[in-house]
Amino acid sequence: MKKQKLNERREKELVDSVKTRIRLENEKARVAKSATRSNRTKLLVSIVNQKDDIRLKEILDDVSVALSFTFAGTGTARSAVLDYLGIGETEKAVVFSLFPESDEDGIIRAIRNEMSLYLVGRGISFTVPLTGVSEIVANGLSSAATGKTLDGRKIMKSADRKYDLIVASVEVNHADEAMEAARDAGAAGGTIIRARNLDNAKAEQFIGISLMEERELLLILTKKEGKLAIMEALTEKVGLKTEAGGIIFSLPVDRTAGISASDEAEQSESTGNGKDEENHAG
Repeated sequence: MKKQKLNERREKELVDSVKTRIRLENEKARVAKSATRSNRTKLLVSIVNQKDDIRLKEILDDVSVALSFTFAGTGTARSAVLDYLGIGETEKAVVFSLFPESDEDGIIRAIRNEMSLYLVGRGISFTVPLTGVSEIVANGLSSAATGKTLDGRKIMKSADRKYDLIVASVEVNHADEAMEAARDAGAAGGTIIRARNLDNAKAEQFIGISLMEERELLLILTKKEGKLAIMEALTEKVGLKTEAGGIIFSLPVDRTAGISASDEAEQSESTGNGKDEENHAG
């Protein structure tokens, strides 16, 4: 009887040992899978002083390969601040750059170190995840990054994001009104881009509104916790039911440069670049 129980116990221990080994192997496979992911295309949005867009593109080409487009924009600093500083105008260059995700850390690090965006008025840069892009563009940018690996464990998750980009498309001459409403709700500032409404007659039939051809886009980068209040204020003051006919939406933001030294230092530590960024942040 004792021998039988001993054999049964040994058999149970053996089974438990096999189950544990299988569980550990499955866990290793899961971690290995999460540590690698296809090299997707991401968007870098940069709002810099005019002519600084040329320097920005040089940096991007040195670190990576990027397909970039530049637009004329206007900063929204208060006129009293402009008068006090003797600036007179706040013309900006807004640059959209598509790049391979594997180069994200290097691009952000180079921009922080070489563009001096920590200085007041120099500008900001931030990356935005994309859910789709032209296949030819994606394949081309990905091939330029051949041999570079992407650690899936460092990919920004929704819970880790600290910023959002709010976009408000309003009728011409209503962007200042929109910015005032956003400031009252906690926004620090924004950038205005002149735009043109394409033939949206079909969509307008379903939405129940008619949009003017000339539009203004207001871009506001805000802390994640302040997004809702700003969007609600914009909807109330310049939404579709107002003369401004505003369409408001937001996009997630991953990594930033020129926003907050503490946040950027934290991002650097999470991506293994804390040592390189420490001197810059100081």
